[in-house]
Amino acid sequence: MPQSVSVRIRAMYPQLSAKEQQIADYILDHPTEIIHLSITALSDLCECAEATIFRLCRRLNFQGYQALKIALASEVVHPLQNIHQEISPTDDAASLADKVFQADIDTISDTLQLTKANAAQLEKVIDTLVKARRIEFYGNGGSGIIAQDGYHKFMRTGIPCMYHSDSHYQVMSASLLQKGDVVIAISHSGSNKDILEALKVAKDAGATIVAITGYGKSPLVKLADYSLFTTSRETAFRTEALSSRLAQLSLIDLLYIAVSFRRQDETVDNISKIRHSISLKRL
Repeated sequence: MPQSVSVRIRAMYPQLSAKEQQIADYILDHPTEIIHLSITALSDLCECAEATIFRLCRRLNFQGYQALKIALASEVVHPLQNIHQEISPTDDAASLADKVFQADIDTISDTLQLTKANAAQLEKVIDTLVKARRIEFYGNGGSGIIAQDGYHKFMRTGIPCMYHSDSHYQVMSASLLQKGDVVIAISHSGSNKDILEALKVAKDAGATIVAITGYGKSPLVKLADYSLFTTSRETAFRTEALSSRLAQLSLIDLLYIAVSFRRQDETVDNISKIRHSISLKRL
């Protein structure tokens, strides 16, 4: 499946220069306008050299600026994009189902493309988790649910782990971490003050920070050692943070499966023990 322009940009964003990020931001914010802009006009708007725009296009795996514009044009007029239109009061249940489910499908599909494009980072995250002395999951609000799910899965690997959704517990626990420990921080915006505060404490203590977030230019990404990205689209009734939770859960599943295969004997043994204990709670 070909990657959309926005997905390519988000995948590459942390590796772009400041000026390239400025151009990328303009493209993301004005995709329809870009279709009608020459490279000279865009360079004037972004106050940069045309060569910088061309270099960005090549880094995004386009032959040049014209190829990027063609890709953008096809996405802007693509009929599937209509599924992201706002929910209407006149929509029947079937129409609502189409819009909600398609938005979730697109979110997971786009996040898959981001993750594949960021495969080298993913490998490093998996290696770090496999070697971790301890893993802690931090998330507040809706992200706290994802953090709890991470703990629920990773306890099977045999690696000591815990989750915290309370900001005070996060800071307290972070202060007791050390080198070899890993914190998986989940925040769609990447700008939650409580999470950032806890992560600074954890990093000072020597822990490695893994971010699961939706914005490549967020304070969380700047603070993290490794970052994995989700992507989703916002409408009036469905915020990005709502649909991105499915993508976050998918990333947690991916990390759990990858670590489990690397710790197969211990994980299988633990799963057997858990299944036996759970069976005692069933009639």
